[in-house]
Order: sequence, then C-alpha cells, then structure tokens
Amino acid sequence: MPQVVRHWLLLVAISGTVLLVNLGGARLWDRDEPRNAGCAAEMLLRGDWVTPVFNSELRIHKPVLLYWFMMSAYSVFGVNEFAARFWSAILGIGTVLLTYTIGRRLFNGQVGLWAGIVLSTALMFDVAGRAATPDSVFIFFTTLATAIYVWGTFRPRAGDASGSASDGVSVLAAEPQVAGQYFPARWSVAALMYGVMGIAILAKGPVGLVLPTAVIGMFLLIQRLPPAGEAATAGQRTWIGRVADCLRPFAPRHFLCTCWSMRPITAVGAALVVALPWYIWVGLRTEGDWIHGFLVEHNVGRTLRPMEGHSGPLFYYPAAIILGFFPWSVFLVPLLVETARRIGRRHAWTSGYVLAACWVGVYLGLFSIARTKLPSYITPCYPGLALLAGAFVYHWSRGELLVRKRGLYVGLALLAASGLGILIAVPLAARWYLPGERLLAAFGLIPLVGASVCLWLLARSRWQATTIGFAATALAMVTVLFGWCTARVDQHRGTERLLAAMREDPEAEIGALGCLEPSWVFYAGRSIRELRLPQSPGTSQTQAVVDSAAAGSGKVPVKRPQLDVDQYLAGGAHRYVITTDRVLQRWPKLPEGVEVVAELPYFLEQERLLVLARGETAERAARKPQPARGRAY
Repeated sequence: MPQVVRHWLLLVAISGTVLLVNLGGARLWDRDEPRNAGCAAEMLLRGDWVTPVFNSELRIHKPVLLYWFMMSAYSVFGVNEFAARFWSAILGIGTVLLTYTIGRRLFNGQVGLWAGIVLSTALMFDVAGRAATPDSVFIFFTTLATAIYVWGTFRPRAGDASGSASDGVSVLAAEPQVAGQYFPARWSVAALMYGVMGIAILAKGPVGLVLPTAVIGMFLLIQRLPPAGEAATAGQRTWIGRVADCLRPFAPRHFLCTCWSMRPITAVGAALVVALPWYIWVGLRTEGDWIHGFLVEHNVGRTLRPMEGHSGPLFYYPAAIILGFFPWSVFLVPLLVETARRIGRRHAWTSGYVLAACWVGVYLGLFSIARTKLPSYITPCYPGLALLAGAFVYHWSRGELLVRKRGLYVGLALLAASGLGILIAVPLAARWYLPGERLLAAFGLIPLVGASVCLWLLARSRWQATTIGFAATALAMVTVLFGWCTARVDQHRGTERLLAAMREDPEAEIGALGCLEPSWVFYAGRSIRELRLPQSPGTSQTQAVVDSAAAGSGKVPVKRPQLDVDQYLAGGAHRYVITTDRVLQRWPKLPEGVEVVAELPYFLEQERLLVLARGETAERAARKPQPARGRAY
C-alpha cells in the first residue's frame, strides 16, 4: 500500500475516533452551540436559506455558511445534537488531512503524519471539531486556501505523485516550482485560492480573506527579502541594527511590490464573486440591519472595544495556546527553541518552518491587538503550530533534536503534574458543582501514567517509543475527555427537567425573567420572550405601544423589546415564566394565582431555577411527563 494512503487511513482513524465518538452524547452547550443550531433549525422550519433567525430575532453574529451545513445535516439525520455537530467533525477530519498534505509538501511524509496526529489530539482544535460553531468550518477553508497556495507554489517531492515511500525520511529542501518565485505562477491557482477564501468569508466574515492573505503575505515579505549587505550584517551586532533588520520586510518599496505580486485584484474579485451575492441578498431582505449589525458591531466593534466581557491582557493568546494546544504545549518552549535554531542554521526545511511560523505569528499578533479576546479566535493557526510540532516530534523520534534532553523531561513532568492536579482538584470541584461525580477524577490517571511511561522510555533514549507513547497518551486523553467526561457532566444540567413542565402543553408560551439560556430555546422548540420586572404604569403602557408597533411591522427584529412579566402572565392561559430564586426576591408581588411549577439547581450557578405559571396552567403542568431527548422543530 502506498505511504500516502497508509498515512491518510491512520489519520482518518485517529481524528475520526476523537471527533466522532459519542458526538451527540452531550446536549448542546450554552451559549453559542444552541444559538447556531437553533438558528439553522428555525431557518429550515421557515424554508429560508438566506436570513439567519434565532428565537424570532435576527441573528447578526455570524454569516450563513455554518447554517447551510447544519440544515443539510438536519435534512438527513433530523434536528438533533449529532446533526448539529456533524459537519464540524467532518471538516475537522478534513483539516487534519490538509495539514498532512501541507506537511508532506513542505517537509516530508513523516512530518506531515506527526503534524496530523498532533492536530487531531490538540485540546482546542478538538473543541472546535466537536462543537456546533463556525470555528471548524472557518479553519477548514482557511487551511484549504493555504494548502492550495503550497500546492501551487512548491514542487512535489519525489514519490508524491506515485505515493511511494521514498520520501519518508527525506530532508530535501522545499523548492518553488519557478525558481525564486514564492507565489503561484498560474492565475487559475491564485483565483482558486482566493475563491476558497471567499467561502471562508461566508463562514466568519472579512477575516476569511484578510487572515490567510496576511499569513501568505508575511511569508512572502520574508522569502522575497534580498540578502543583507555587509553593512547591514555589521549593524546586526548592535540592538539598533537588529531592530532595523526586523523592519526590513516592511520597507515601503519591498512591501508594496510584494503586495502587488499577490494579485490583489484577483484576490478581491474572486472572493467577492463567491461571497458577495449572499451579503447583498441578506442586506436587501433585512433592509441593511444584518449588514450593519455584523460588519459594524461584530467586526469593527470587537476590534475597537471588548464585547460581552471578553477582554484580556497582551499575553492572553500565548496563555490560550498553552491551554488550547495541550497536551503538546508542555513542549512549547523546546519546540520554539528548536524551530528558531533550525531557521537560524538555514535548514533544508527553512521555507516550511518560516511559513508555519508566519501562520502562528500573524494570528497571535493581529488578535492580540484586537480588544475583544476569545481562545477560539486563534484556533485557525493550530494547523501551522501542528506543522512546527510535527517537525519537532519527527526529529525527536530520530534522536536529532538541537535542544537539550532536559526540555523533554520538563515537559513530561508537567504532563504528570497535570494528571496529579486533576486527581486532587476534581473531587473538590465535584463536591460543589457536580455531586456524585468524583469518578471523573480518574481521568487524571491517563496523563499521570502516560507521562510516567514516557519518562521511563526517555531515560533509556528510546526516542521513537517515547514519541509514540506520548501520542497514545494524548489520544486517550482527548477521546475519554470528550467521549465520556462531557457526557457525565451533561447529566447535571437539568435542561429536560426544566422544560418537562411545559412539554405536554402544545400551546405553551414561554418567557424568561432575569435569565435566558439559548439551549432552552433549542430544546423547547419555540421562541422564548425576555421579560422584565413590573415598572410604573406609565412606562408599561408606553412599552406596550412599542411592542405592538414592532410586532405589526412584519420585519424580523434585531432585538425584541422586553415585556412586563405581570402583563405577560395575564395575557393567556398557556404562559410559563422561567426565572431564578434571586430574581423572585426582587419581584414586588407575585400576581394572584401564580405558582411554582418546577424547581431545580441552575447549572454551575449558586441559584435555583423556577418555572412559574398561573391557574389552570399550573394544574396542567403538575402532571409531569417523562423527559425526552429531542425537540419540537
């Protein structure tokens, strides 16, 4: 069997195990998953493939591509958790294979294989690949664009076409197809690459074009830089000379010439041909509300100011990588030192090292400047980081690392310490938040035992066995974590018990006072109206006029106004209110006849959830049905 086929099968088996095992076992996690899944369900129910709507409100947070994927899965599997996450997992597997392809072209087949294994078992990448969010979709198409760039720029290695194993241990340099030209020479390749970026624009907006173009552009700025003269070399001996050397790629003439070499007209044209029709269509359908909300509020706004409390210091993203790239991040320091030394010595794979480093550096740099910060923002650079890690592990497995063995010992000791920490911390945390789940602490045995075995192998210089042992430990960790631990934690959320009081009433209308989780909307299969505590009579009457005008416009609102809870309960015999005991204490006086229908702990909060109803509604809800998975869509 050809080497490339063996590698693909192995990577599909590993990534498929991590991303597909018990994929629909846990219910959708608040808050992004049910918003996205619910939006796709509402669009499918409405027969509308253009306008994103969730909870009867215009959803301006993300473009439409994820919803299209989900709607196609719903049509096959039904509206459920597995279908909502299906395409994220499939495209996650695809990203692993693309990373292997890039690694094979820039390094060799073994590096590509290790890069795929590393990516498959990196914590945050697996979160993206198992979540009903646009992250996995965006990562796939930006990685695909980069793979097209690499395919169209660099020559295939010996054996790539035939699939032979001759390149398994090669250290031949990755050479451009046209000597000295590090951008695809054929217009069709460039147009295809930018067209794929246009698809990424449909996944997450303009960053789908900006970010991968910036990565490739940074790589070209470095690769096309003319050699420094003797004066510049001498100047590097001082800090001023070194700073000047770092700024050389951004010299105006060099920068502009590099940008022009990337065919900017083709870039804009190809991306707009793919993405612009839907943006125009949704803009016309919503009278500009979606365009303004997404581009102005959720793109420009997130760059200029923290939104929804998502802020952080300048070192936020390096810290996020330490957590998100776990368990491989325990070797982050020796990996960076190894990469720097390989580049400094002009290794045969320098082009691959530089491209992967640019991939990581551009994302870290640009998102560190932005004011709104979330760990998921830099997950699209994980394939680049996996390529660096793949080259690191490849040299490690052959005993050829340029860094000292001590760094490996420290990394394995950190992994063992994390396992010990889990064994100690989880029972304490379970006591407060997850009663009866102390068994989850057993998860800590995997990194503890795995690190101990790897330390024993490393002490005997069994390089290849150590790397295989660490990869097996990483695979076991993420598989057990997502396949078993998350399902155990999910049992404590109580979503089904919360909605059970309303399930047997087909005419039920639901309001939320002081709390509203998107998962309630998804599993209730109907919209939930946000309510407010009673106000003065004048204010309530004014708001009622506003509500009536908004309801009669026939236009999907960006945000529906809140209703007075007393007026809401008085408006019909099938109305329920979800609130908390703390909010109830601030309610001046419960309306006559209103009763508590259901009560349960609020997941991970120091409150209790209450379901209120009045009169006959309360009597009807008292006959509690059996909880059932699924929804009413």
